Amino acid sequence: MRSPPPRGINMINKRLLIKNLLAHNDENSFYDKKLRIDIGQKEGKAKFLKHICALSNSNPKNNSFIVIGVEDEDNTIVGVDFFDDSKIQNLINAYFTNPPIVQYENIPFPHLPDNKVVGLVTIRASKGLTSLRKNIWKYYGGSVFFRDGSISMPKVFDIEIKDVNSKIVHAIESHAQNNIEYTLDGVFDFMTNRKDYNPQYKVFKEYFVVCWAGQEKKVDGETFYSRVDIELINEQVRLFFSIFDEVSISIDNNSFKIIEYVSLGLQDSFNYYPLEETIINFQDNVSYTIDSKLIFEAPQFDKKVLHHIYNNNNSILEKLRKNIQLSQNEEKDLQNLPATYLLCYLNLFHEAIDKLHETKPFLKNNYPIVYYQYKESVRILRKIKYS
Repeated sequence: MRSPPPRGINMINKRLLIKNLLAHNDENSFYDKKLRIDIGQKEGKAKFLKHICALSNSNPKNNSFIVIGVEDEDNTIVGVDFFDDSKIQNLINAYFTNPPIVQYENIPFPHLPDNKVVGLVTIRASKGLTSLRKNIWKYYGGSVFFRDGSISMPKVFDIEIKDVNSKIVHAIESHAQNNIEYTLDGVFDFMTNRKDYNPQYKVFKEYFVVCWAGQEKKVDGETFYSRVDIELINEQVRLFFSIFDEVSISIDNNSFKIIEYVSLGLQDSFNYYPLEETIINFQDNVSYTIDSKLIFEAPQFDKKVLHHIYNNNNSILEKLRKNIQLSQNEEKDLQNLPATYLLCYLNLFHEAIDKLHETKPFLKNNYPIVYYQYKESVRILRKIKYS
């Protein structure tokens, strides 16, 4: 993960920034809002990249933003799922020439349920024109996009990069600067709302406040946490949120380290495997960086067993397509279908990823618990793909 630019002492409270964007500005050449995005599908990924390209080219000297989880007509904040994609910069680098620096942050709002946040995408242009490096969906490699009011439009002639928004954006960011009152309110809110999950906090470098909470579990002398929530209070940013996965946390005077684990296995035999390590390093100059690296090694299983499970999964998928009632054993196997398709793919069953995606509409509409497992499997695949 590319670390965010070092933060100065006048930190921006991201919740206030979102409120200022919604209150004072319709969608324009430096700001866009979406009810949701879906970069797991080719069309959704292409549209997201188009907007990133347009905002980057339209704002060469200032940040531009996409706010996700907001109704278009009346700015009602409805929220979206926590988006744990630390590899988003790798996606940007893969598809763009002169890629901008892009950061996706999860911003909690008091009125939203625990599993919902507002997504804030911050785009900082690099030098030169940003263009698509290769084809995606209906957009051709070499395409260049700009903002025309609130619309991202292609442009093929008379391309001129103009700086027209710097003063406006600077004023908006200035009005969203943090102060001690917002920081203390954030700490008190966290400690109150997470009181059932052993909330804790630590101050780093006499300035940064990190709050975290989770259900503690001891396994072979090691401490793990589930239902984990971690927030950097100074900026009102939720850094990590996991409903079911287990993580380990280690802390010293300069850093906060999280190792995320995923549960994978066959039938009734599951183990935890380390997926990703994230370290937040705090510096003496009142700045911080967040560095993530994938540490996942795919478990390998007997190919004959996997062939049997893969064929069984395909049989279940075919019944879902034809709306045929599943047997009791098939209902049980369905609970592990996303995870076993994922394991098959990791063991070089290349078509398993397409089969996994085909299950989405059936699981989403009829099996909400299994659909959550589907989203977890896709999240893991996304991390692996863009590492």
